[in-house]
Amino acid sequence: LRNIDFTVEPGQTVGVIGHNGSGKSTLLRLMAGIHRPTEGAIITRGRIGSLLELGAGFHPHLTGRENVRLNAAILGISRKYVDSRMDDIAEFAGVGRFFDAPLKVYSSGMAVRLGFATAVHIDPEVLLVDEAIAVGDEEFQRKCMDHIHRLRLGGTTIVLVSHSLQLIAELCDVALWLDQGEQRAIGPAESVIDRYLKEVNRRDAETSTGSVASDE
Repeated sequence: LRNIDFTVEPGQTVGVIGHNGSGKSTLLRLMAGIHRPTEGAIITRGRIGSLLELGAGFHPHLTGRENVRLNAAILGISRKYVDSRMDDIAEFAGVGRFFDAPLKVYSSGMAVRLGFATAVHIDPEVLLVDEAIAVGDEEFQRKCMDHIHRLRLGGTTIVLVSHSLQLIAELCDVALWLDQGEQRAIGPAESVIDRYLKEVNRRDAETSTGSVASDE
């Protein structure tokens, strides 16, 4: 990542767009504190909930319930508070009796659902989402979207990486366009998406013209 300079205001929903390999996931990992910048600085304020590599921090030999408590403890959330949300987390994850079974017997989808349920029920002030809402079946995806909408309406600051430009347009106030690790544009979501699509169409046209020429 190079020449990145932007501010996310409290309560804003910002969508990050760009081709694969443009640096979107790397940016979110830096914001989450998973990576540290080699130069420059990232300043965050407020409790951060991240939906990146869901369930990656879970321990296979602990139960779902124990993993929720462990995850919360890592984030500095009290045992009393997380226990008060435990029933909501269990219901949202929809893993049934497996909630008190070791994670090693979960399917990958069950583990991801538990990770999502944990992240969104700790009342984050800042929520970082990296394509995580594409997990599970259609019903679970809809439940995830509804919950993110509620967090947004409640004033949670959200930074969302997605290849779905329609989703970015619907959810986000602002869009950030990354291209090969650099910031190409930031501004009103629909305006930035329009610029991005024009660039994509231009590159596709160049590629198409080049392939026809080489065939001849």
